[in-house]
Amino acid sequence: MNPMENINHDAVLRARVALLGSGTLPVRERVAAYRVLVGVSPLAYLPLLAPALFAYGRQEFGHRPDIALALRAESVAAARRMCALEPEWSQLLLTALVHYGEQVALMDRPAELAAVEAEIDALVRSGGGVRSVRWDVSSR
Repeated sequence: MNPMENINHDAVLRARVALLGSGTLPVRERVAAYRVLVGVSPLAYLPLLAPALFAYGRQEFGHRPDIALALRAESVAAARRMCALEPEWSQLLLTALVHYGEQVALMDRPAELAAVEAEIDALVRSGGGVRSVRWDVSSR
């Protein structure tokens, strides 16, 4: 089976048109578009999806920690996938893990926080071009 057979080409076209349209898309619409487009161009859209998921959780679900945590977990998954495809994107994973850890700490889950911190430490020790840990999502 050809992988392109499972792709909804209409959804891909709508996502591309939405992103290319004039004006700034709300973060929820960008996340929806990136989720669709990751299926056809993961190298192009995973680095955009991970920070957009964090911004979406922070802006739209700050009052719903369970949803914010799920979106941050999805952000980590996207960053992990990107690192698996291109190892030099370890900064993306580190940033996603830090933001996920912040949410876990806010929700007072010490066992999960310890696991996240261990993964962060291992990533930092491995090097991989890790620099600062911050996304600027305010301008998006």
